Amino acid sequence: MGVLTHLPGAVRLVEVGPRDGLQNEPRVVPTEDKVRFIEALAEAGHRHIEVASMVRPDLVPQLADGEEVLRRLQPRPEVVFTVLVPNERGLERALRAGARSIAVFTAASDTFSRKNTGASIEESLKKLEAVVRRARQENLRLRGYISTAVACPFEGKTAPEKTAALASRLRGLGIDNLSLGDTLGVADPLSIDRLLDAIEEKCPPPEGESSALSGLALHLHDTYKRALANALVGLERGIVEFDASAGGLGGCPFAPGASGNLDTALLVETLHAMGIETGIDLARHRRAVEIIRGPLTAARNLEPTNTRER
Repeated sequence: MGVLTHLPGAVRLVEVGPRDGLQNEPRVVPTEDKVRFIEALAEAGHRHIEVASMVRPDLVPQLADGEEVLRRLQPRPEVVFTVLVPNERGLERALRAGARSIAVFTAASDTFSRKNTGASIEESLKKLEAVVRRARQENLRLRGYISTAVACPFEGKTAPEKTAALASRLRGLGIDNLSLGDTLGVADPLSIDRLLDAIEEKCPPPEGESSALSGLALHLHDTYKRALANALVGLERGIVEFDASAGGLGGCPFAPGASGNLDTALLVETLHAMGIETGIDLARHRRAVEIIRGPLTAARNLEPTNTRER
């Protein structure tokens, strides 16, 4: 039999445009435009949207209004609004704003981890322990990111076994939903396949599941236009959750060369053509992209908010 013979009937999408998509913009997008964008995405059928980040405002000024964005969003029982949280201080900010879902993050590269968070991998894991413990006390939904899962801009290729070992440690902390990030967008289908092999070999499955790939998501940047092909490999391997960004927006201010994410519309179009359900109304999704296009165009025509090298 050929490839793509074991496909799911439906997948879950995590829309990261409002957070990962806007964090690398040269200017701050007004809060009201971010809220309109997010609300339109929810109207398009998105059921999990990453809306903000509680990182230090001086490091990522584009997301400094995260608390206000979260407060302004209309509560929707069917939609999960997630915020990225780097540490206990960020968690406190998220809780004050009413967050019920958080994402924490580390990296498979020590150098990237230090540049991104000011802490080594080991130090970042210690910080995460406290955040996860408090999140469980508050009954928050919890997600974890592993950046540089395939390669690092400073250290080169990441051994699949190293990423898998880190995933195992995060599962040990109680983070079952893990998103593997191809931060530079350099992955190819074979490297994704090998990474998933390593996860199956070295990482325990979530409680109650038989496969280590259960609860796993792929976060694919599209620098070399291979993100969609890489997603299809994940589908064949049983991955049913993918991060994607409206309009292909995105990038990482701490990863030189990182470009935008896998375009949500492209992924949805492909999945629908294959008979795989997403719950997304493409026409409404495209309207959401148009809502943010104007503010982004205006912002890009101004001087950068933060011109220091990051």
